[in-house]
Amino acid sequence: MGIIKDIVSPFAVWKHFFKEPVTIKDPLNRIAAPRYRGFHQNDISQCIGCGTCEAICENEAIDLVAVAQTKNGDSGLRPRVDYGRCCWCALCVDVCTTGSLKLSNAYTWVDTDGDNFRFTPGIDLKPWDSLKDGYTKAKGLELYPLERMPMQHLHAHQRDNSFIEIMKGYSKEEAMAEADRCVSCGICVAACPAHMGIPEYIKAIREDNLEKGLQIMYQTNPLVEICGRICTHKCETVCSVGHRGEPLSIRWLKRYIADQVPATDYYRVLNQDKVEKNSRKVAIVGAGPAGLSAAYYLSKLGYQITIFEKLAQAGGMMRYGIPEYRLPYDQLDKDINYILSLGVEINYNTTIGTNVTMDELHANFDIVYVATGLHEGRSTRIPGTEHANVYQAIELLRKITENKPIEVAEKIVVIGGGNVAMDITRSLARLQKQKYGKVQTIATSLETEDIMPADREEVIEAREEGAIINPGWGPREIKILNNKIQGLKVVQCISVFDENKRFNPKFDESVENFFEADMIVESIGQGMNLSFLTEKYAEQLEKDSRGRILVDTLTYQSSLPWLFFGGDIIEGPDVIHSVANGHKAAKGIDNYLNSIQK
Repeated sequence: MGIIKDIVSPFAVWKHFFKEPVTIKDPLNRIAAPRYRGFHQNDISQCIGCGTCEAICENEAIDLVAVAQTKNGDSGLRPRVDYGRCCWCALCVDVCTTGSLKLSNAYTWVDTDGDNFRFTPGIDLKPWDSLKDGYTKAKGLELYPLERMPMQHLHAHQRDNSFIEIMKGYSKEEAMAEADRCVSCGICVAACPAHMGIPEYIKAIREDNLEKGLQIMYQTNPLVEICGRICTHKCETVCSVGHRGEPLSIRWLKRYIADQVPATDYYRVLNQDKVEKNSRKVAIVGAGPAGLSAAYYLSKLGYQITIFEKLAQAGGMMRYGIPEYRLPYDQLDKDINYILSLGVEINYNTTIGTNVTMDELHANFDIVYVATGLHEGRSTRIPGTEHANVYQAIELLRKITENKPIEVAEKIVVIGGGNVAMDITRSLARLQKQKYGKVQTIATSLETEDIMPADREEVIEAREEGAIINPGWGPREIKILNNKIQGLKVVQCISVFDENKRFNPKFDESVENFFEADMIVESIGQGMNLSFLTEKYAEQLEKDSRGRILVDTLTYQSSLPWLFFGGDIIEGPDVIHSVANGHKAAKGIDNYLNSIQK
């Protein structure tokens, strides 16, 4: 029976010969479904070249190529697709951090050159670039959480009359959850002044290998406890995850690693190879972030390091300018003490030009690296600033750090809109709360709130603690009656910078305001004091038109080969920049000494 069926079956198909065919005669004109997965589109105005599409593609159909169209926070790369490998799974679209990538519903394309089927969407323009239909990520579909893991902190009523640390740090579970949001794109590395290996140390958190994470961080930053608390986190401003959600809490993850490794384990974890000391000696002037960073990396290279510090303790503005509620001094000392354990010496209470001269440093050391910081406050010089109850924020913050008594008035006005202004505002508000049981501190600045240089969280927390932030005013006069300060007269500031982005404030003198005060604190910037150089050396140094010392931007070497400069006096007030140029200076010093030794 089976044999007969096999013979007859082929003839049975002839019955379909007389039926109307259902095949499409011209498939090239067939319209695809609205969400069909066709050729890629990429919105170049949104794409930042983070590379998550390349990383997720198992067929290796996507690779990143350099392009000319770039912007801030951009890798300068764009995804190129090889359609000989692409399987149209659309995972690249689902993982795209900015939402720039999608699939059009165009699915047909005839070309005799196979190389043309490998192109860069959005750069190499195609007929389907304008199509609206196609595959986009489904609403509600997220491969990683868009909201960051919040950190536990003290609420305003728990902190507004004390200097205990506000932020509590991540637990293991919180750090793991936040680390899982990282897509390891690496754009943050380029934005970080120290170029820290951010994706690598976040990966170490996911792997629960915190000692490895600490080793990775110390390759480019020896002040991780400090930066884990007060870094300006420029890396977070370009975080690819932040384009559609909240950026990764990179600073807090750095802190988590450093917090979990006890100080007693630092030497074992970080000092894998014992360094043989050589005969070369380097003097460092200033024990702030740049000086400490340079000292660390130079000591690891075998140099004998002596730091000359004017004050009684190391840390510079990190200790004498940042309140303890932001940076507890035991955590500051954790970083510093490890650097000292490598053989770095610090001569405290030593002023260059008084206790030791530059001639002596030049005679007794192979290299001198000056990183003295910005410890001089600047004045508005408006009428009334000569009054005894007008202070500089820097001097008050130092007294608070040293636990010295200061006069705290019942009504205070702070002039300034940066982080130092917020630090002194919040510190004085605490002291007012302790003394009077209430806060009457006002901070005002030229800048309106949207362009104030202070970190946003500083402004928010200052208000939570009872301070008033009233920006957008220019100080005109401190009113004094019977030798007592009455308050600050201000006028409306309508712009701070001109069309060339130069500081050139404009005011509407017809719009006035008056802030009552018994005490005024100026916090409009900081300056340097390099008088210890004396004319002998100052005249030999090359300077720009504004009198600032010129250095090689890669090595921080001045026109005097044995004299290097770094830190805030070169880069401006920012800890992470100081750490970075301390590291660069160490490399520059090492290269120079090796070159002259040969």
